Amino acid sequence: MATAAEAHAMRRAVALAARGLGHTSPNPVVGCVILDAGGRVAGEGWHQRAGGPHAEVHALHAAGERARGGTALVTLEPCDHTGRTGPCSQALISAGVARVRYAVADPTAQARGGAATLAAAGIEVAAGLLAQEAEAVNEPWLTAMRRGRPFVLWKYAATLDGRSAAADGTSRWITSPASRADVHRLRAEADAVVVGSGTLRADDPHLAVRGREGVTQPLRVVLDTRATVKPGARVLDDAAPTLIAVAEDADTAHLRRLPGVRTVRLPRAGTGLQIPALLAELHGRGVRSVLLEGGPTLAGAFLAAGAVDKVVGYLAPVLLGAGPAALADAGITTITQALRLETTDVTRLGPDLRVTATPTAPAPLAEEN
Repeated sequence: MATAAEAHAMRRAVALAARGLGHTSPNPVVGCVILDAGGRVAGEGWHQRAGGPHAEVHALHAAGERARGGTALVTLEPCDHTGRTGPCSQALISAGVARVRYAVADPTAQARGGAATLAAAGIEVAAGLLAQEAEAVNEPWLTAMRRGRPFVLWKYAATLDGRSAAADGTSRWITSPASRADVHRLRAEADAVVVGSGTLRADDPHLAVRGREGVTQPLRVVLDTRATVKPGARVLDDAAPTLIAVAEDADTAHLRRLPGVRTVRLPRAGTGLQIPALLAELHGRGVRSVLLEGGPTLAGAFLAAGAVDKVVGYLAPVLLGAGPAALADAGITTITQALRLETTDVTRLGPDLRVTATPTAPAPLAEEN
């Protein structure tokens, strides 16, 4: 049974883990707090960047000798392998901690096993403290590890009558500055931002994070089946890396003349590209979380492929009455096929509402959209 001090320390560890969002991929975000033998905070840390020291190492360094006989509270099971850094299980053993409480078991074959190693060394180990909170902060990475593809968050902005643009195609700006600033937070926490060629032509988006200091810019991904992107598109500047996904038979000669542009060829699915193939490619590149910012057609393709894990909708108190809907064809033809969502948060941002929801029963990833 965890003490009140341990529960408080784990809650702090979860908050520390959140500081790593957007900086640690392909690794998870992890927080750690060390309590000394008397139950007082001796040190804390979080995983700050991939390849750097893990949360436990930072916390143990801060605690020093006070870690001996103390308790380590960690949001994820301490790793048990040597990669770019050594195993955290051995670091905890060497520091002489008496107890380790971790929230969530590591789902990866490579890193799991730390709990068993710690227990074999005579350390008291327990799992599950504040597991729900720790799962939430590490949701993208855990989903990617469990499903073998990046976590996908679909973000959209719409009027109260569900329109993403006016009848003439204009859409700037439906939502308020507060909502738009929040979108940059989502971008900063994502490994990749994905749009389609329709959004590229209509809006010429930049897709880089603005207004936030010290961020790791996400990979900008454009699904451009026929390789129609033109020189001068804002997404081709050097503010962030960009990947253009094209069909296997697309002519990309003009793209090869553009400095810094990377392309990947994917199989077709109807008039577009195979969503599972795209996600597999991104996963292989170390992308663990995707922010889907594309228009209604691309959103429909992702939903039809069963590849949306969370939805964030920014709803503005505006009525248009005509214009494109926020979502196009998603393969749903009758009400019994409707994708039901569970609302997990509703927050007011200026005049707008941000609604966060998750599918109640995620569909299996289809072969094609």
